[in-house]
Amino acid sequence: MSDSYKYVDTDYIYTDPKTGILRNLVGITDPDALLFFESTAVAKRLQELYDNPIKINSIESLFVIHKHLFQDIYDWAGEKRKVEISKEGKQFFPTTHFENGFRYIDTLISNYKKIPKNSKQEIAKKLAEILDAVNYLQPFREGNRRAQREFLRLLALEKNLKLNLNPPDDKKVYDQYMNGTINSEIKILTQLILELIEKKEAK
Repeated sequence: MSDSYKYVDTDYIYTDPKTGILRNLVGITDPDALLFFESTAVAKRLQELYDNPIKINSIESLFVIHKHLFQDIYDWAGEKRKVEISKEGKQFFPTTHFENGFRYIDTLISNYKKIPKNSKQEIAKKLAEILDAVNYLQPFREGNRRAQREFLRLLALEKNLKLNLNPPDDKKVYDQYMNGTINSEIKILTQLILELIEKKEAK
């Protein structure tokens, strides 16, 4: 919901033309109230995915994740956006070319699955490439970062690794994450992921 994001939505597909607030399932019209409700609802749904993780099969799994996280808030949860988005003058992936983007990310995921579980450096680099591609895609009108972080966490989990790209109150991680994604810096993202991933303890 940052003001630095710009949306081409002349038909008001997602927002109320009077308030500018995203239309939501609970009828909230105050931006702060919506932010609070959204954060609370998503936190609950995230915990469900921690308790019952899904397997990442393709880019479609990202849409499943988004649907799960935002199902209580938006009726378009899990659906690809119908508007163009830019941030600080940089346009994200155009909606007219989404299918090409999906195929590319599916190739990255397929290659990732072939990496041996003990190849930590290679895993980190491929996860960085996937994160960069998904971030540029920005397939949703809202909630892209939260969905993509969970997408990466679940991909890491398949290699028996823990990855939290959003640790609480860690400005350094946040700054590296934002710098890497905004500027498409694969090296920064690779280093960040390499520092964060840990071997999952056996139960």
